[in-house]
Amino acid sequence: MEIPVFTVDAFTNLPFKGNPAAVCLLLHELQDDMYQNIAAEMNLSETAFIIRLNSKDDFSSGARFRLRWFTPTTEVPLCGHATLASAAVLFYKKKNVNSTVVFETLSGELYVRQQGESIVMDFPLNKPTPVGLKEFKDIVKAAVGDQPVQEVCLCATTKMLMVRLADSCDRSVLTSLRPDPAVLLRVDTGGRVRCLLVTMIGDPGCQPGYDFYSRNFFPWFGVPEDPVTGSAHTVLAGYWSEKLGKKKMLAYQCSSRGGELELELQDDGRLNIAGQAVTVLQGILTL
Repeated sequence: MEIPVFTVDAFTNLPFKGNPAAVCLLLHELQDDMYQNIAAEMNLSETAFIIRLNSKDDFSSGARFRLRWFTPTTEVPLCGHATLASAAVLFYKKKNVNSTVVFETLSGELYVRQQGESIVMDFPLNKPTPVGLKEFKDIVKAAVGDQPVQEVCLCATTKMLMVRLADSCDRSVLTSLRPDPAVLLRVDTGGRVRCLLVTMIGDPGCQPGYDFYSRNFFPWFGVPEDPVTGSAHTVLAGYWSEKLGKKKMLAYQCSSRGGELELELQDDGRLNIAGQAVTVLQGILTL
């Protein structure tokens, strides 16, 4: 069996920046263990599988596909950068003729469209709820050490814990954090936390004018730090929109690779996430 495979750097217009995802094109479903074996072999934070739903369609003409995402260790319910990468393969490499494609996923239907040089994804919005710092003091300590914390929030549906650094911190505080994945995994949160987001207010007065910054850690999924995370911004956008009083925001994820996300809250309670993508590798996976 031969499977077309691509490596795409998402949320960037430059090679070797943003977040790399592997994208595989499948004519039919595989056994679950095969998905996981391929993802482990690719060894990126996520490998996406675009699966044809209608035997009469191909990847250039079809408007609806199944989409699944796997880390090297497990399947995940939602992944932004690998969705962006998947759409980039369909639009840019397969020259898909549709203005919008629909992905059937574990998180429901996701609509993705081209807009200029960007790809826009229609995602759910997951607003977090404030929680007491004392309730999560051990994991917050493991994440940010003795740095001042302004607020801690939890999104129960995604199990994402968001730690906002105090506004007195500058960006170097965020970029210098080095949480130990093993320590994060040892902290007992009663199963309530599977992802850790550390964020701080941006500086809209400086070009390009980021509204907020973040770094995101996912050792529970075998990913110590994710370079750029679309799914995390479904939580971050819900929080910062309320704090800043804005529906349109520009965010930057301060990993070593870095990536930029354009965010817009919709009137229907969902979130548009837009970004660019660059394909850096194309080949055939032979099984």
